[in-house]
Amino acid sequence: MSAPAQAGVLGTLRLLPPVGLDELNAEAALQTRVDRKYVVPETLAQQLLATFDAEVRVLEMDGSRCFAYDSVYFDTAQLDSYLMAAHGRRRRYKIRTRTYVDSAISFLEVKTEGAREATIKERIPYDLSDRARLTAEGLDYVHETLAAAVGDVPSGPLGPVLETRYFRTTLYLPESGSRATIDTDVTWQRPGQQAWVLDGAVILETKSGSTAGPLDRHLWAHGVRPSRISKFATGMAALCPDLPANRWNRTLRRNLALRPAA
Repeated sequence: MSAPAQAGVLGTLRLLPPVGLDELNAEAALQTRVDRKYVVPETLAQQLLATFDAEVRVLEMDGSRCFAYDSVYFDTAQLDSYLMAAHGRRRRYKIRTRTYVDSAISFLEVKTEGAREATIKERIPYDLSDRARLTAEGLDYVHETLAAAVGDVPSGPLGPVLETRYFRTTLYLPESGSRATIDTDVTWQRPGQQAWVLDGAVILETKSGSTAGPLDRHLWAHGVRPSRISKFATGMAALCPDLPANRWNRTLRRNLALRPAA
């Protein structure tokens, strides 16, 4: 993580009380949820977190509050998953492996859209050495999950199309039972190509039920509105200008500045 982000955005959270993973999952698992995402300049994010007066606890494990994440997204050669998202199809889906780098634990995840734009995530443990590919067992799980959730399966072979890496801090808001995440040093990379880093901004994501949570209302009160951003789809659109950006055009024009990764 960059020194400014560490000292600024995350430094603001250092003195807040902790919450353990078991308690967080028991109180705010939110596997079915509404996600609201914001691209916020680092300095503004620091100010808004410092002036947020609701009760907040920070996920802490083994004395750490900031954790490295790595995700590999899979799609067909025709990019069916991406194009369904770009065109707002009702039965869209995402397929990825999610690796918690610090604990060397991986999952294979399938995310689908439920009623009222709720995100439904299902996952199984996955071997770390297979994180960049779909095994036969993994592909069976993907097909079974999609058949049950959306009534269809991908029309062709699935392969890795994008990797994302970032550092995440997770917040728990006890009064509303909601959570939020702050992602810094967000990096996108296509297979075999240059990696690019989101420059000077963080991705703040709130995860709640159907109604907005207190952190959403705090952001709105200070003029920060949700952004259409998906680490998968926006990353693909940013790195592949020939793809239809559709839903993410405004975010790409106004919010995203990328720099080559070191």
